[in-house]
Amino acid sequence: MVESSNYAKFQTRNPVVRRLIDRFYARIGEIVARLRPNSVLDAGCGEGETIARLAGLLPARVAAVDLSAEAVEFTARRFPAVEVTRESVLELPFEDGAFELVICLEVLEHLEDPRAAIAELARGSNRDDVVSVPHEPWFRLGSMLRGKHLHDLGDHPEHISHWNRASLRPLLESEFELTEISRSFPWLIGSCGGHRGS
Repeated sequence: MVESSNYAKFQTRNPVVRRLIDRFYARIGEIVARLRPNSVLDAGCGEGETIARLAGLLPARVAAVDLSAEAVEFTARRFPAVEVTRESVLELPFEDGAFELVICLEVLEHLEDPRAAIAELARGSNRDDVVSVPHEPWFRLGSMLRGKHLHDLGDHPEHISHWNRASLRPLLESEFELTEISRSFPWLIGSCGGHRGS
């Protein structure tokens, strides 16, 4: 059994949190359904929750990477048809433009160099990228209302960087010409395409 905080989030019995997660994945599903990719990479797949939630929308070719060996092993058992490997989103083991869609959900806030990650995600896709981050300060406020991380004013101890619309947009526009930022409280979702310099 995986014991990560990410996995635990999806096992919550809190009905409010479950509803927020369901709405978040419904929004991601709407975006993926519109894009209709022929190949997908889940960069920072964790325990495979995104693959599970989007199963009916994903194409035959799905790959996934994560830095956690335990998460990779769990996801590989959960989805035998998916190519799952232990890799960093900062150094993807794929050729340029290997996927029509690269998805990277709830990863950037854990990285010391999110701009390098965005550049690598853009390199891995030949068409579209979808990323999400916690929307601050609302994410922290939600944590405090649930009694979580009160000593840090709701700030998750694994979150290195923090995002709102004003800070996320220039990060995404450093690599993409087309960027749409939507909200699924308490997350921001960036839907990106049109690589700069291509």
